[in-house]
Amino acid sequence: MAALGWVGLGAMGGRMVKRLLDAGFPVVGYNRTRAKARWLAEAGMKVAASPREVAEGCEVVFSMVTDTKALAAVTGGDEGILAGLRPGAVYVEMSTVSPEAIRALGAQVAARGAAMLDAPVSGSVATLEQGQLSFMVGGDPAVLDRVRPHLGAIGPTITHVGALGLAVTMKIATNLGLAVQMAAFSEAVLLAEKAGIARERAVEVLLRSVIASPMVKYRGPFVLGMPAEAWFDVGMMQKDLGLALELGRRLGVPLPTTALTGEMLTAAQGLGLGRHDFAVVFDVLAHLSGSRPSPKPTTEDQT
Repeated sequence: MAALGWVGLGAMGGRMVKRLLDAGFPVVGYNRTRAKARWLAEAGMKVAASPREVAEGCEVVFSMVTDTKALAAVTGGDEGILAGLRPGAVYVEMSTVSPEAIRALGAQVAARGAAMLDAPVSGSVATLEQGQLSFMVGGDPAVLDRVRPHLGAIGPTITHVGALGLAVTMKIATNLGLAVQMAAFSEAVLLAEKAGIARERAVEVLLRSVIASPMVKYRGPFVLGMPAEAWFDVGMMQKDLGLALELGRRLGVPLPTTALTGEMLTAAQGLGLGRHDFAVVFDVLAHLSGSRPSPKPTTEDQT
């Protein structure tokens, strides 16, 4: 079985690789911080010295990095993915970056004689570990069919949304909803608490109510205690909301709740909470209402 290539082994990317390994797929992986690849190497992944080395040895290459700058760093230059990409290969890009960056990269991939898909995901660490992650895919449907078994080993739901770049557009639209929902949930909890209902009881009721989306169900409990490792930190969500606002301005779509939630995350940065999951929007509202913030992990919890 030909090895799959993977560049970017963060909280989500690393766990995706683990699912591929568990499904029997050989994987060659690269991460800028090599220590983050150690646990995957112990699970059977071959560690490459550069993104180029990953691409040179694989017919299907995946990448999942933090932002447009990081994507340029792993794709460009003498040691980047493009330099090693084989003619006939498939490159599947999963990062949340601007649609324009994806389309520009797609043109470079095509010039190498390869094909590209954008395939961002909807879900979290919890969703991924439960095997319930879903993919949005943009690009040629025939190319998607080539990699469908690999995506299916990671998550069961794969939706083709259109041409290259439209999947990441859908991802941006999805993620603004996550942040806005978390802000609304936080408002509801704090209003109930200030009225005399115990915070734990308010969370329990809301998680059993009609407003309990899948995201609210797994992230809502964070207001009772933040995880030791941020699933999706403040800076990452700010980046995604910025992409949404940029897209909204260009398309003439007003996004007032997105803008307001983005300002709450800016306030979270000002309060020194940027390294935590974006659920700390709750703490911003708690600060404004004179309520106690959510408990944070201790130093020992984070080691």
